[in-house]
Amino acid sequence: MMMIVDLKRRVRFSAAHNYWINGLSLEQNESLFGAYARAEGHGHNYLVEVTASGGLDERTGMVVNIAEIDHILKSEVVAVLDGRFLNKEVEYFLTRPATLENISAFVFERTSPRLPTGVALTGVRVWETTDLWADRTKRGETMSVSLTRAYDFSASHRLHSKKLTDDENREIFGKCNNPNGHGHNYEVEVTISGEPDERTGMLYSLEALDQVVEEEVLLPFDHKHLNLDVPDFADRNPTSEVLTVVIWERLARRISVSGNPRLSKVLVRETARNSFEYRGEEI
Repeated sequence: MMMIVDLKRRVRFSAAHNYWINGLSLEQNESLFGAYARAEGHGHNYLVEVTASGGLDERTGMVVNIAEIDHILKSEVVAVLDGRFLNKEVEYFLTRPATLENISAFVFERTSPRLPTGVALTGVRVWETTDLWADRTKRGETMSVSLTRAYDFSASHRLHSKKLTDDENREIFGKCNNPNGHGHNYEVEVTISGEPDERTGMLYSLEALDQVVEEEVLLPFDHKHLNLDVPDFADRNPTSEVLTVVIWERLARRISVSGNPRLSKVLVRETARNSFEYRGEEI
């Protein structure tokens, strides 16, 4: 049986882009892109990560030579995009918006055919900023596309279950059962999946997503004591597992969990060592 190993490699490039469709008025563009609609554009330092999957070469012990991956990425991606205004200078984006979703498609289409026989491109991730990135993943013949936006808030909580005795709570939760609670700088990642809109190139309006998260998560939770200030935890122990599910439930009021696009994952990072994910699945 052949072992399949994933190899990941990153490159960077800097480029400008805009959220704008030529031929439409400012009002029409704003209806599609919200406050991000600007013909003049803006720039980013993009980070690209590709995942190549394959068996190990018996002679070299490699999936593929890193130098070969580097050459492909530098010639097919960096050389074409670096230092350019994507919508105005790169042919691929003359007819489609240079969104993260479309940039990930560009990287996939340029890179995949260049990989050696037996090695498959199974993933592309493109970061626009540290708190916004898109993923394009292929397993077999199935391609999936997602967009992730990261947020943060500060809150305190006390781990204390009404279903346990005081002694049991102290034994199970230790110092986290401190009667006055303790705090965290929580990080939240919200992932939307589906098929990007052909016209806008987006899975979901960033402005709309920011507004939903602001109203359903940040305003209710930021600088609050979860046990005392947030009704969602009146009868629920505010562990980070429960917090992750509660955030999903609140976002699911506003974002479909089964349509296109759909809410596909919520991740909560309590500390650098602890993170929790929920995808709406039930046992």
